[in-house]
Amino acid sequence: MIDLKKLQNGFNETADKLRKKKIKEEVLKELQRLFVVLKEQRSELEKLQAQQNKKSKLFPLYLKEKKDISGLKKELEENKENISFKQKIVNEIEEELEIYALNIPNIPDDGVPIGKDENDNLEIKKVLEPRVFDFKAKEHWELGEDLEWIDFKRGVKLAKSRFSVLKNEAAKLERALINYMLDFNTDKGFKEVSVPYIVNKDSMTGTGQLPKFADDLFKIENEELYLIPTAEVPLTNLYRDEILSAEILPKLMCAYTACFRKEAGSAGRDTRGIIRQHQFDKVELVSITKPEQSDEVFDKMLQCASDLLTSLGLPHRLVLLCGGDLGFSAAKTVDLEVWLPGQNRYREISSVSNTRDFQARRAKIRYKDGKKNKLVHTLNGSSLAVGRTLIAIMENYQQADGSIQIPEVLKKYI
Repeated sequence: MIDLKKLQNGFNETADKLRKKKIKEEVLKELQRLFVVLKEQRSELEKLQAQQNKKSKLFPLYLKEKKDISGLKKELEENKENISFKQKIVNEIEEELEIYALNIPNIPDDGVPIGKDENDNLEIKKVLEPRVFDFKAKEHWELGEDLEWIDFKRGVKLAKSRFSVLKNEAAKLERALINYMLDFNTDKGFKEVSVPYIVNKDSMTGTGQLPKFADDLFKIENEELYLIPTAEVPLTNLYRDEILSAEILPKLMCAYTACFRKEAGSAGRDTRGIIRQHQFDKVELVSITKPEQSDEVFDKMLQCASDLLTSLGLPHRLVLLCGGDLGFSAAKTVDLEVWLPGQNRYREISSVSNTRDFQARRAKIRYKDGKKNKLVHTLNGSSLAVGRTLIAIMENYQQADGSIQIPEVLKKYI
């Protein structure tokens, strides 16, 4: 959640930053109106409280001078009722602002470029040169069907569209990738955690999925419980409503989970293959840091994901997201896009984001800094999306005879 005081005290500057994320003008106008009304009502409340304090001090003077206090007492009682009524109005406006704030995106960093969508993102660098094929490279769905690695029809039969079944070597390769990714990340200093795939409403609210993105979530009927869209949710919320010791920060964590998303806004996109599924596997990195540590940890997480792709021999590039493509909770995001020769293009395989204190404010995650409690910074990043890594291996390691080689680092896992 954004800092409402920061927005109120520097409204125009903060509003300009929020416009990078394509926030609606009517939302900004309503926020500005509420801030004006709140300021007026607080001013009136403070005047009433000042009058109450001033007149309350007259009691001992009246008694000393043996004056009649009935009129003063009546005035104070009436003023007390006015204070109570005015306080109620102030509380209601503050509550309305809190509800609004839950639906307002994070403020982007100053270095985030202006842009509408992914076409305006900025390439930072490329890593590894794509392989030159002496035959026409196939896309992963062709390879998957030819080798009986992916069964699309039975996935639909078991559930519905955007579900699939991995078979034979693909199922083994998926398991190998999960184990390799966890080992790789723990060797880099990220502690492995095993978390529930189902979380409550408070957890989804803490990381920003609720209330704004309820339509993208799979909710359990008659329960305030949800299937997780990413391990970011349970990992970050491990420390919800807690005050951490500064000495244990930064906390670097990784977890493998299945992820579940309705993909409500992706109709017609990536309908073939397994790039965009309702259920998919992912190894996630989450870090909880002091504010002064978060930029360094962001770079560490980004390097970790890039090194993992390099170790698999997968060409990729790093892309800084523009404001229009930036996620709701993120202040800054760098995507890693892997080269897919079958599609002849780079596709997202990881996003590393710094949310600054946005999630910490929602989830009330703090740390003890001397005598003060301060909000932590939270960061998250895929390392990596398992299904998309499988796709990248299939397409980049395909051979002219239709077979697929296995990257050297995975052989011991298979």
